[in-house]
Amino acid sequence: MPLGLGRRKKAPPLVENEEAEPGRGGLGVEEPGPLGGGGVGGPQMGLPPPPPALRPRLVFHTQLAHGSPTGRIEGFTNVKELYGKIAEAFRLPAAEVMFCTLNTHKVDMDKLLGGQIGLEDFIFAHVKGQRKEVEVFKSEEALGLTITDNGAGYAFIKRIKEGSVIDHIQLISVGDMIEAINGQSLLGCRHYEVARLLKELPRGRTFTLKLTEPRKAFDMISMRSGGGRPGSGPQLGTGRGTLRLRSRGPATVEDLPSAFEEKAIEKVDDLLESYMGIRDTELAATMVELGKDKRNPDELAEALDERLGDFAFPDEFVFDVWGAIGDAKVGRY
Repeated sequence: MPLGLGRRKKAPPLVENEEAEPGRGGLGVEEPGPLGGGGVGGPQMGLPPPPPALRPRLVFHTQLAHGSPTGRIEGFTNVKELYGKIAEAFRLPAAEVMFCTLNTHKVDMDKLLGGQIGLEDFIFAHVKGQRKEVEVFKSEEALGLTITDNGAGYAFIKRIKEGSVIDHIQLISVGDMIEAINGQSLLGCRHYEVARLLKELPRGRTFTLKLTEPRKAFDMISMRSGGGRPGSGPQLGTGRGTLRLRSRGPATVEDLPSAFEEKAIEKVDDLLESYMGIRDTELAATMVELGKDKRNPDELAEALDERLGDFAFPDEFVFDVWGAIGDAKVGRY
């Protein structure tokens, strides 16, 4: 899709145009997909992975967020395998695991486990709690929701915009999994598909959301968070390095992202929220990886079409991504 340098204009967003805020740890899905990147597909390039016997043995500590003994898990390369290992450790079905946070048992979207885990991070698994059904009157086009997903077919609420339609409904909270809209099951749907369905609901009509909230510990019973705020909490990937979970191929141990990569990922993630109503840091990281060596926005567009064609990114969005990566390269933060 040729862009041309004279076409830098902001198109109407595909879904809610939320206030862009930096976030860490958005998850993506593929088929519904392994952890990491909102359907980041395509074969991984480079040398073939080493045989299992030669790969480093990485052991992580984990607890259930509402309270449990500490378990030890190892040998996973994507989110489905991670949830399976957690399920084995605590003798529960893998489908009960909604999402994971790093180094906190709270439903803190700044600590959401994304495509990378610090080698010294502690994993808290949030499992299914109370189910609820809520009727919502869509009085405005934008509901005020930002959607992410867990990498294994569950879409959930990552942010609620202050003063929005959803903000006035106390039964709906950050961390709630969206099971169905008007009786249509969303299990297995990607985050952008759920966001699009919410956008397409007619204004002036009532619709029904079937939700499941994460099981809460005693000290979290009355908590209702609006989502992560800029700069709050430590960044993910602390420790000696990170384990990067890829959509295809084995997980790899990598150095922490450079300052340029970190800022570019943050800016691209903001654009994903602004245009599409989703946050997904691994998808943003993949886009930065594809774009950092491209000479012009047309080359970036071709790379995105080849690797991430299912998203059908509009030209204006691709141009803004090109600009965000360029700004980060020269230190314009």
